[in-house]
Order: sequence, then C-alpha cells, then structure tokens
Amino acid sequence: MHDSKFSILKALALMLVVLSQAGISGWPAQVLSMFHVPAFFLCAGYLFSTSYLTDERTFVVQRIKRLYLPFVRWSVVLLLLHNLLLACGLLSSHYGSVAGEVSHSYTLHETAQQLWSIVFNMSGYSPFLGEMFWVFRALLLSGIGFLVVFKLLRRSPRFATDKQAGWALLVIGLLLTTWKVADGIAVTGVAQGGYRELMGFTLMAAGFLLRQYRLEEVLTWRIAAPAAAVLLGASLWYPSSMVWNPSFSQFAALPLPAVAGFVLLLYASVWIDRILPRVKKSLVYVGERTLHVLAFHLLSFKVVSAIAVACLGLPWEAVGCHPVVHECMGQVGWVLLYVLAGLSLPLLGLDSYQRIAARVHISQEQVCDYCVVAAQRTGRFLYVLARGIVRFGKLACLTFWKGVKEIIAASSPKDE
Repeated sequence: MHDSKFSILKALALMLVVLSQAGISGWPAQVLSMFHVPAFFLCAGYLFSTSYLTDERTFVVQRIKRLYLPFVRWSVVLLLLHNLLLACGLLSSHYGSVAGEVSHSYTLHETAQQLWSIVFNMSGYSPFLGEMFWVFRALLLSGIGFLVVFKLLRRSPRFATDKQAGWALLVIGLLLTTWKVADGIAVTGVAQGGYRELMGFTLMAAGFLLRQYRLEEVLTWRIAAPAAAVLLGASLWYPSSMVWNPSFSQFAALPLPAVAGFVLLLYASVWIDRILPRVKKSLVYVGERTLHVLAFHLLSFKVVSAIAVACLGLPWEAVGCHPVVHECMGQVGWVLLYVLAGLSLPLLGLDSYQRIAARVHISQEQVCDYCVVAAQRTGRFLYVLARGIVRFGKLACLTFWKGVKEIIAASSPKDE
C-alpha cells in the first residue's frame, strides 16, 4: 500500500529525529524522543499487507534488500574509514559525547571483530557516526517476528479477522516486552538484548490495529487534540524513549505517547497532503529516502561542526564532538544549521551518486551478467584450489605412510 500521506509522515518523523540530535535539550527533546523513532514502527505496522501471510518470501526478501543489505554496506564503509576519519579529526580520542565516550583507533583484530558483528549480528557499527543504525536491525527483526506470529495466529479460527489478530498481536507484544523488562531477560543472539525489537513488534501491532479502525478516515481535531494532551502530559511527568536498556517505568510510559505522537503526525500529513501541494512534493521526496538520511545525517553534521570550530576558535579536534559541538548545543542558529545539513547533504550525495550511475549506462541485466560471470569464475577458482589441496593432501599422506613403512621395514627383527 503506497500512499503519499505516509511518505509525508516518515519525512516529518525523520526531520524530528534529526532535530532531536542537532543540539536541542530539555523538555523539547523529551517530547520528540517519545514518538519520532516509534513512528517508523507504527507506520510499518499500519502499512503491513495481509497478502504477505501467503507470500512470506516476498516480504522477507524485500526486508533484506531494504534493511539488511544497506545496513551492511554502509556499516562496512564507515568501519573501513574509521581510522582515517580519526586521523582527520572527524572522530576524536579526546572529544566525544556529552557522556564522555570517545573514539579510538581500531587494530586489525578489532576491525575483524566489528566486521563479523556487522555481518552476522547487525551490530558492531560506529557508535558515533552510525548511532541510529540499530533502527535497521530492529525494523528487520520486528517485521519478520510480526509476520511469523501473525501466520501462527491465523491457524486458529479465533483470530480469523484482522481486528482479532491485531489485538492478539498487541497483547503478545506487550506481554513479551513486559516479561523481558521486568525479569531483565536478554533475547539470545540479538544485540543489546532485544528490547528495541520487542518494542518494535508491539508498535507494529498497534499500527496494524489502528489501520483496522480506519484511523486516517476518521481522524479529526477531536482525536488529534486528546492525542496532543496525552503526549505533552507524558513528556512532562513520564518522559521516555526507545533506549536499549529501559527501566520498567520507562517501558510502561512509552507505548501510549508513541501512538499519540503517531496520530498527530498522521493528522499533519493528511492536512499537508490535501492543502500544501508544493510542501507535499518535497516531503514525499524526503520520505521515500528516509533510511539514507537516517544513516548519514550524523556524518553530515561534521560539516557544520567544522564551521562552528572555526567560528568559535576551538581546536580542530573538537569537530569530533558527538553529535554536535558541545558549545553549540541549545543555540537556535546552530541547531537549524545542523538540521539543514543533516537533511540536505545526504540527499545531495544520493542524488549525485544516482546521476553518475545513470551516466555509466550499465543496465540491471548487465550487472546481473557480471555477477554471474564473477560467481562462475570464483567457483572455478575455488574448485581448482580444492582439487589441488586434496591432491596435495593425498600425496603428503602417501609419502608419510611410505616413510613409516620404510622405517618399520628397516627396523624389522627378521633382518637382524
């Protein structure tokens, strides 16, 4: 289900994510943290098509192409550039996050370990330039888990309708997440313990359920106003976010305000879709490239950090401050510059790449042919190498056994 309203919604949520990391603090940051990232999971659940229940291969393949492969590609690039970025001052061994975390140069062993974690565990990404990469893993695992549990529920006649299944999915998600948080359980094999993935599952279920009640069709200010009240009240008295290790109160305080924030974003998206065609066009463009901006906005921040360091007379190494130069935090002018760079530079880079790729004039069929030829040649090389190893092993064994027989024959008592 492709709808411009949801592209607008994703663009608005993305802009709020970038804004939240551009140096704002205090109550505004608390408000945004309660719904900007959860909105992506709610949107994924809202747009989930039940046709995937009988065509799960398509769903899984799409998720791998859109989430896993970009995650690996971009994480590996940042990993290979890590030491170079550290030497250039874009990362720093002295300046780091507000919490005091700093970067360091990776050894060959550390690089190999990070690479292994990236490929097999969707972790090991740069904690500074790839801070938001956990979203790729959480969207992938929560989506696949959502599909699997949904298919299991469909086997029972009690969950024959989408509403019944939606409520069951929501209850299952809440129960599992409550158990995980209350008992301190770590989901084996999932980086950071799996809380974000379980919460993502729960939010997807909430989004799917909202669609069953046709939220976008009945949404008016009479629904949006109470949602705003819930969100603002929760941000004042029970602030929370999708941290990986929440307390029980932080977990309990998140789902309802997250849904309320999603309702407000959808209300704004419907309004923009109807009334502001030029703004709509720009937001749809951004919303369809959400993951690219999410991946590279922190790297783009470094351009503004370099300008800030020059203007404020700070040492060059201060560019390595995360996510922004600490002296710029809370200053409206610098915050706006960071937001502008975080949104525009990744999109500009993507557009430039696509233009260059278009001029190369290599079709997808040619790329596939090249991949097939490369795979065939690699396979032949490995086959020849394996045969050589086997032959060498046989020769070594025969030589060894012949030597042993000669030694036994030479020391035979009969000869003595």
